[in-house]
Amino acid sequence: MQTSSVFEPTKRSAFLDVYRGAAVLLMMIFHFCWDLRNFGFMEFSIYDPFWVYFRSLILTLFLSAIGWSTYLALGRASSQSFWKRDIKLFISAAAISLATYLAVPDQWIYFGILHFIFIASLITRPIAQWPILSALFGAIIIIIYHTTNWLHFPNAFSTITSYIALPQRTLDIVFPFPWIGVVLVGPLLGYLNWHKCPIPNNPIIHILAFMGRYALPIYLTHQVILFALVAAFKMVLTLIS
Repeated sequence: MQTSSVFEPTKRSAFLDVYRGAAVLLMMIFHFCWDLRNFGFMEFSIYDPFWVYFRSLILTLFLSAIGWSTYLALGRASSQSFWKRDIKLFISAAAISLATYLAVPDQWIYFGILHFIFIASLITRPIAQWPILSALFGAIIIIIYHTTNWLHFPNAFSTITSYIALPQRTLDIVFPFPWIGVVLVGPLLGYLNWHKCPIPNNPIIHILAFMGRYALPIYLTHQVILFALVAAFKMVLTLIS
């Protein structure tokens, strides 16, 4: 079986693209199930352990890839390239906020995954050039979060929403802890050259790599398409029943 670590001619890491693409695929499955639940085709609570861990897996893949790609970009990208990426993330996060505010003003997204990625990218960039130190800080944050209550801040959300006119419920929110720790661990994956790992060169891998390469536009559009498809299917069933 042929293997590859880099896809020509982009010189991108195939392994990292597939890694990110797997996160995109899982995210689409998660949102598709949410849409099915919303229209009554499935019944489950998003607070059930399975769905909590499923979401955590998706976040772990996405956020570790952020730190990982930041480390790799530091060696070849200019500061202008970083600012272009930052501006793109900022505009995308703002678009998500605006779209959800217009669609569901009582649950609009004001600090979801894109907002967090934008902030985390800025925080991680200065320390990513020292991947071992970065990973050490990240591991300490994760360990403290999971072994103590020091970084939980259970009343922070209600306190913030009591002072700022934000909805008590939101369609998506990513709290800083422990997730900034996951981002900080990411540069270590680049330092260990995981992006050079060979992978099978077949159509499935190429599809995942494509999804990873265009993760942002897929994120911005996939839920609109999935929601519309499920809604249309529900409408057809209602008309013929």
